[in-house]
Amino acid sequence: MSNHSPLPNESIGQSGSETGHLSGYRRLVHSLKGPAQFLSFWIAITLPFVHLPLLAQGLGDRRITVAFLALLTVNVLALYVGHGHNRE
Repeated sequence: MSNHSPLPNESIGQSGSETGHLSGYRRLVHSLKGPAQFLSFWIAITLPFVHLPLLAQGLGDRRITVAFLALLTVNVLALYVGHGHNRE
């Protein structure tokens, strides 16, 4: 014989306040995911055009090199965040 509980597993869980807090957070994350991916996708597409003038000047100056590396880092992050845009 098994000890089968009459309650389904979904009824045993977090209290109402914890569930409401998590669902609000998930709703917020879900509502921001699309616009963040859209913006990141287009930043990743357009940012390399900003790199071109820096590369044309040369990377001999320390400030230009730091700016180039910072923009490159932002570009990689934008590629990572925006890679799922418009995939269905």
